[in-house]
Amino acid sequence: MTTLALSSAALNPAALASDWPGNFWLHWAVFSVLILAFVLGVVIIFVWLERRFMARMQARIGPNRTGPFGLLQSLADALKLMLKEDIVPDSADHALHWLAPIIALVPVLSVFVVIPFADGAALADLNIGILYVIAIGSVASMGIITAGWASNNKYSLLGAMRDIAAIVSYEIPLAMAVLGVVIIAGSLSLSAIVDAQSSVPLIFFQPLGFLLFFIAACAEINRSPFDLLEADSELTAGFHTEYSGMKFALFFLAEYGESLVVSAVVATIFLGGWRGPVLPPWLWFLGKVFAVFLFMVWVRTTMPRVRIDQLMALAWKFLFPLALINLLVTAIEVLIWPNGLPWPVIFLNIAIFLAVIPIFSRLFKLGWGRVEVPALR
Repeated sequence: MTTLALSSAALNPAALASDWPGNFWLHWAVFSVLILAFVLGVVIIFVWLERRFMARMQARIGPNRTGPFGLLQSLADALKLMLKEDIVPDSADHALHWLAPIIALVPVLSVFVVIPFADGAALADLNIGILYVIAIGSVASMGIITAGWASNNKYSLLGAMRDIAAIVSYEIPLAMAVLGVVIIAGSLSLSAIVDAQSSVPLIFFQPLGFLLFFIAACAEINRSPFDLLEADSELTAGFHTEYSGMKFALFFLAEYGESLVVSAVVATIFLGGWRGPVLPPWLWFLGKVFAVFLFMVWVRTTMPRVRIDQLMALAWKFLFPLALINLLVTAIEVLIWPNGLPWPVIFLNIAIFLAVIPIFSRLFKLGWGRVEVPALR
């Protein structure tokens, strides 16, 4: 018997060929330029959007002077940082101090190698795409650790150590939340995961998995309320205290680039990626990415910064057991319906989601209440 393997382009005439626009090196060059332009352009928009959106929520005006609606403010800030003096402490490790921002930024750009912007529109469609994203995404934190160590500053080192603690703790529930999606889709390829959402986005089948992934990802990329490694009230500026000028700009770019990575991955594995009616695929993808980022900004504006003990307790006492429950429930459902989950399962999973959150919030106290201070004698 001969098995005929049809490519994505053969099944869908609108799909791009795997080597578009011609051969391997041309494909690599075009998509590398597109990825770099996409990350830089969207990050500039993200900075402006976050400042304006937070201002609206806090009854402020936000940037509105430079350009129409303040649209050129981010460009002006970037130019200002590029022109600032680069100051390196005498006691710092100069080589590592210079290398740290690059280590933080390169993995952020590398993640987009496997993100599909449309059907067939990716630099590489790896069959272990989501595993690649998790592995490469973790490398970015090495830049923060290197910066904290190389600065020879106690505040910087404490911020870097907090980052290590967050990575060790939150990598486990994050990976387990992704496993639920992998079990349903039956593949580690991001393109296959998007194809598995042709009728219903997986957020409806995995509402608990989405929440776990979102919280763990925000903690890993140090988004508020988990930005303890740069807590100005405790650590001056944390890991980047001794950085200025262009080096600080690279850290700033890496931080917002990580927010873009999380938004893109959430849009891909939970919201159907580029799929959607009427509008072009790339527009659907961008719309979902911006929707996820605005949700992240809303969380930042609303939630106060947690303490380090609360950060650790949330991962191990709350997210980890919930990730186990989500994985167990998903595995049982796939065993019962191996040919695809029927739509009534959506209501079952939403009911489980609404039940386990309040139950676990009462069972495990994370120290969110007031801090008890012993009386001085």
